[in-house]
Amino acid sequence: MPLTFDDLLDRARSLAGRAPRAILGIAGSPGAGKTTLAEHLVRELNGAGEPWVAHVPMDGFHLADVELDRLGLRDRKGAPATFDAAGYAALLRRLRAETDVVVYAPGFERVLEQPLAGAIPVLPTARLVVTEGNYLLLADGSWARVRAALDEVWFCEIDEAERVRRLVARHEEFGKSHDQAVSWVAGTDQHNADLVAATRDRADLVVPETALGSAP
Repeated sequence: MPLTFDDLLDRARSLAGRAPRAILGIAGSPGAGKTTLAEHLVRELNGAGEPWVAHVPMDGFHLADVELDRLGLRDRKGAPATFDAAGYAALLRRLRAETDVVVYAPGFERVLEQPLAGAIPVLPTARLVVTEGNYLLLADGSWARVRAALDEVWFCEIDEAERVRRLVARHEEFGKSHDQAVSWVAGTDQHNADLVAATRDRADLVVPETALGSAP
């Protein structure tokens, strides 16, 4: 039978029952729907009661533009080398170990295109942390430590034409002209998407777009 959103909710709940705090990763290429899936899961699992599921995106570990300029990587923003992968892995380990205090995670401001330190509080009541990002399944360098810190990783899969359409629209929404958006998606974003697609087989579960379509 086709995978449904209710199936995903049940699987996430079962993860939370395995340890004082479990961490679920959601991977996929740029524009594949990772954030949308994470937000739907967190909202439905938390319901109207006391929040027990937290959302900690990988995007808070983007290097700031000033550092990308120093490294000569500004034109590759979004590539694996433009994130603090070691810092992200360290936070994931902290989230698992420090369940009796508030742990602060960085966020990412889309309008500014910059990370924001201490923007996301993960409360002691959180028994499940949902984290999402492109590179959770990479095996290179510090990214391997990220995968090791996660209980499961799900991979979002989507029609390629729709993924590209969404990405172009997102770049336009945050200030790029149509031509700039198309160029960026075809260049930097596509290179990153190819890297991510090659990690699909390392996922514990592949989530088709239809599963999200069955969400409330």
